[in-house]
Amino acid sequence: MPTDTHRAIEAVWRIESPRLIAGLTRLVRDVGTAEELAQDALVAALEQWPEEGVPRNPGAWLMTTAKRRAIDQIRRNETFKRKVEEVGRELEEATPDIGATVAEDDGIGDDLLRLVFVACHPVLSTEARAALTLRLLGGLATDEIARAFLVPESTMAQRIVRAKKTLAKAQVPFEVPQGEELAARLSSVLEVVYLIFNEGYAATAGDDWMRPALCEDALRLGRILARLAPREPEVHGLVALMEIQASRAAARTGPGGEPILLADQNRARWDQLLIRRGLAALEQAEALIDGKPGSYALQAAIAACHARARRFEDTDWERIAWLYEHLAEAMPSPVVELNRAVALSMAFGPETGLVLLDQLMAFPAMQNYHLLPSVRGDFLAKLGRHAEARAEFERAASLTRNERERTLLLDRAAACTEPA
Repeated sequence: MPTDTHRAIEAVWRIESPRLIAGLTRLVRDVGTAEELAQDALVAALEQWPEEGVPRNPGAWLMTTAKRRAIDQIRRNETFKRKVEEVGRELEEATPDIGATVAEDDGIGDDLLRLVFVACHPVLSTEARAALTLRLLGGLATDEIARAFLVPESTMAQRIVRAKKTLAKAQVPFEVPQGEELAARLSSVLEVVYLIFNEGYAATAGDDWMRPALCEDALRLGRILARLAPREPEVHGLVALMEIQASRAAARTGPGGEPILLADQNRARWDQLLIRRGLAALEQAEALIDGKPGSYALQAAIAACHARARRFEDTDWERIAWLYEHLAEAMPSPVVELNRAVALSMAFGPETGLVLLDQLMAFPAMQNYHLLPSVRGDFLAKLGRHAEARAEFERAASLTRNERERTLLLDRAAACTEPA
């Protein structure tokens, strides 16, 4: 049974592990070794803190312990003589007293930003980037990440190990890229964070409609990134988008976990604090934009339209359709066009949206995308074409891998009955 000390250690680890791994990676230049050293420090804490008590500065204690393990490891291995001379001295000089307070200007912010770019390096697959980011920056254990993405723990462990080996083999530098490479790499970082959020917000598979813990992890990563890169408008745009979307979480499911669509949600249950945070982040993003807004700022602006509407009927669908038109220019995608079709339907009638949907059916990527027949079924039902709508909802139900969503779609199909 976990003791108060063990719970304290778990809380400290979630908070301090990203800083710890980032600082160690700067010193040992290998993210895998850095994580092993951090884990060694955690084991030491589990052994010592229950007897000695939690130290006054647990983060400094963990860093000191990990650095001492690094020195011992370097000294034991003769092949690292050069590193003993070059790195060992730096480690010893940089090691604080266990009771000391970590200085505010110790470069830990820069180290965290470097770690973000390492974990999200394009040399890794998108899945590997997400897993490694949650492990190194989210402080999640392998089994937690495996449960989140519905894969066996052994599969996730192999994925993480391969990712660290790939980074080591590619000799990915522990640095923040510059110039054009920064923009390209930043988009990769934001993509990974939003992927994690989306998997929590609308799970692609499994029995649950939402996994709130994943949304919280992504939000925490986004807020860290906003502090580390305060002049990047798209970072604030993504944070704004996630804050506003997360504000609806309590209203998106019913008592039994069943999905509740946007039009049917009780807006009194929307989290006003998250909405205010999101709108403030959107203001920051818009103040920093020089030229055309990026895709996350545009999506956040769309989310803000929903957040500002007291009732579903008050939603400014014409503005949303206009924003989707600009989003389609910034981020051409049939999925964006699908959402634009919904906005056009709400603003100008389902016939208008249906014209765009019929064009999307030609895209190969949309052939097995369950939301296309789902949206088409909705338009057809509003037009009174119930038999066609029923067929579309049934096709959508056959394509989704989420059980909650399948039930919702079959219920909508059953409701499509011809008037007597």
